[in-house]
Amino acid sequence: MSQQAVDGVPRRGKVLTLDNMNPNVKRVEYAVRGPIVQRAVQIEKELREGIKKPFTEVIKANIGDAHAMGQKPITFLRQVLALCSYPELLEDDKFPSDAKKRARRILEACGGHSIGAYSASQGIECIRQDVAAFIERRDGGIPSNPDNIFLSTGASDAIVTMLKLLVCGEGRDRTGVMISIPQYPLYSAALADLGAVQINYYLDEDKCWGLDVTELKRALNEARQHCDPRVLCIINPGNPTGQVQSRKCIEDVIRFAKEEHLFLMADEVYQENVYAENCKFHSFKKVLFEMGPEFSSTVEMASFHSTSKCYMGECGFRGGYMELINLDPEVKAQLIKLVSVRLCPPIPGQALLDLVVNPPQPNEPSYTTFTKERTAVLATLAEKAQLTEQIFNTVPGITCNPVQGAMYTFPRITLPQKAIDEAKKEGQVPDMFYCMRLLEEEGICLVPGSGFGQREGTLHFRMTILPPTEKLKMVLQKICDFQLRFTQEFS
Repeated sequence: MSQQAVDGVPRRGKVLTLDNMNPNVKRVEYAVRGPIVQRAVQIEKELREGIKKPFTEVIKANIGDAHAMGQKPITFLRQVLALCSYPELLEDDKFPSDAKKRARRILEACGGHSIGAYSASQGIECIRQDVAAFIERRDGGIPSNPDNIFLSTGASDAIVTMLKLLVCGEGRDRTGVMISIPQYPLYSAALADLGAVQINYYLDEDKCWGLDVTELKRALNEARQHCDPRVLCIINPGNPTGQVQSRKCIEDVIRFAKEEHLFLMADEVYQENVYAENCKFHSFKKVLFEMGPEFSSTVEMASFHSTSKCYMGECGFRGGYMELINLDPEVKAQLIKLVSVRLCPPIPGQALLDLVVNPPQPNEPSYTTFTKERTAVLATLAEKAQLTEQIFNTVPGITCNPVQGAMYTFPRITLPQKAIDEAKKEGQVPDMFYCMRLLEEEGICLVPGSGFGQREGTLHFRMTILPPTEKLKMVLQKICDFQLRFTQEFS
């Protein structure tokens, strides 16, 4: 610590330094916005300053941000949000009557009839009722209680909150959390931050990123040597892998969770993003209840949904919810206390969620336009999912599984040994070296597979399928050309 005097006043070192800050925070990594994205932002700045590059724009295919990729907002959602934000517009005859009716209902539920007021910490009550009704319809009439619904700042916030409740213990008694590899880095980041133990179970790439209970058992038994496994996280449809789990697989997972006394966390934010003909989304809750009371009355579970994905893609509004099943009432009281510290989720996000779970009905004026827009978004995504798989599989050195659902592909890349050696020389992992080169030469920003985890000896990248169709074709072609050039250079 420097103690030199400046004008007679002793100078002291910083109170907060890298050496004395929270060590858990230093362990946090979030690949989706990691070093490669920071470089992409830098390159964009260089382009604006007129620095010549072999491309004219940076295409950020690294993150599932639909609107940033040019997807148009759904008219009805934005009409109601506009009315809620500026209620004077309720007098304007340009807005359809059903949009006005929704806006009035939401505003009446807000303090002072304004979305600028706080709400109850668990979320606005009538919106939680609408979420419960949506879940009941989705699951064929299985009851949902609004008291078990917690609205949240996107699904991420609810996931982190649940993990916070679940993590405890020291040393070998520290909570272990099972996450799929490849995983969405929110999970590894949250576990590092909370000082929990990450337990990796691997998805089977050769079986279209399938989940096998044998692998869950392997991971669990190994982990029991050094921690207390208490939580099993599932992402369905998968991110970054785009697989959709079969009903049988979900039953097996629920059985496993019951046998091993694990808390289940079902991340289902891509539930409407299912494209493959032989695939169907089954909610964990529906399967749980259809397996009978032996399971539905004992397995503890939280499931999550968000307004950021599906056909809406409204990431910036940060709307989401979680539904809790079989949570201990005393723990629930603690959860209510914990969410109240943060006051409430953003009200515009809550309003948006209400419209997602309670969309225009066939007898309402906005129904036709809404249905047309929603269908078009999902149909285009299905087309792009197929296109991505087809084009990637035409190139030696890239192998791509079918994109059954979600918004991403996670292709495997085979790199020459020379390239792997060169990466090592530059102090980079090989897939980061590959993605950095692609960014510098083609202006395409992808995330290296190492940011999500992958089996030892394999290399991948994650790419979103969100760019507009023509741009996506161009991106895929550029990646394929780059793969050939890169392989040739290092052969």
